[in-house]
Amino acid sequence: MIERRHLLAAALAAPAIARAQGAWAPSRPVTLLVGFAPGGGTDIIARLLAPSLQQELGQPIAVENRPGASGTIAALAGSRAAPDGHTLFMTTVSASAVVPPQMHPPPFDIYRDQTPVALAATVPLVAVVPPNSPARDLKGLIALARERPGALNYSSSGVATQQHLAAELLTRAAGVEMTHVPFRGTGQAVNEILAGRIDLAIDTFPTYLPHIRSGAVRALATTMPQRIEWLPDLPTVAESGFPGFDANVWYMLMGPPGLPEPIRDRWAAAVNTALRDPVLGPRIKEAGFIPGGGTSAEAAALLRKDAERYGALIRQAGIRIE
Repeated sequence: MIERRHLLAAALAAPAIARAQGAWAPSRPVTLLVGFAPGGGTDIIARLLAPSLQQELGQPIAVENRPGASGTIAALAGSRAAPDGHTLFMTTVSASAVVPPQMHPPPFDIYRDQTPVALAATVPLVAVVPPNSPARDLKGLIALARERPGALNYSSSGVATQQHLAAELLTRAAGVEMTHVPFRGTGQAVNEILAGRIDLAIDTFPTYLPHIRSGAVRALATTMPQRIEWLPDLPTVAESGFPGFDANVWYMLMGPPGLPEPIRDRWAAAVNTALRDPVLGPRIKEAGFIPGGGTSAEAAALLRKDAERYGALIRQAGIRIE
């Protein structure tokens, strides 16, 4: 009886073992492209995930920064990579859903020329000012902007990025005029506001969390409908006089077009495993990210939803991307 039970258990386990042994795995080091300079949210989440993905997949993963064109330089390079699972890119809502369709001509088709793999994380945006700013809260900043039309400026990591669009949403809701100053990446924008040369940044929360904690910038409000657990006393933009205001940034692992389903699904499984790690998960939250996960189909649906939503805003605001 014992022997038969062992034989039955072995027979039931055999298909699972065969599937595990037959699962795709990279055969050489992997390149993970990032479309922004070091120090921004995309770079942070990519570098947080890379060691766990490396351990899960058994090959070194090199994070390679290729900043420029609102993140689309890296996205374009990723879309042209061989669909063999050895070159992927960590992308954002702006670089893969919003900016490309507005460029003339578009560098790639956001549905045909990239393969959503898995949502890595979502972050709120936070509105910050230099510590010497006279604005003590968001209402105070808007009052300053009304007094000095066009005199105040705000930064972004590129035209039509989420930082730009969130500020556009705010200025349109408030009926004020501010000057947009785009940079090649969040890192440059951070340096400028730390130096006091930028009046406002609405940028990813993880990017500014250490500067908020150190007092190098002053946080005015966050952009999601609910307050965030890291700074529960900080009001939202919606609470500050703009009901319904909602903006965030997502980060997604993306592959080139034609990425075979077994490779896509293996990468998605690796991301989900990494996000469930009891050591890495808390580190991601401590850095200010809301961990993602889920299926490739869910990632593709999110891409389409936000491409349509923000595309409408860009057209209404008359934003042009050259």
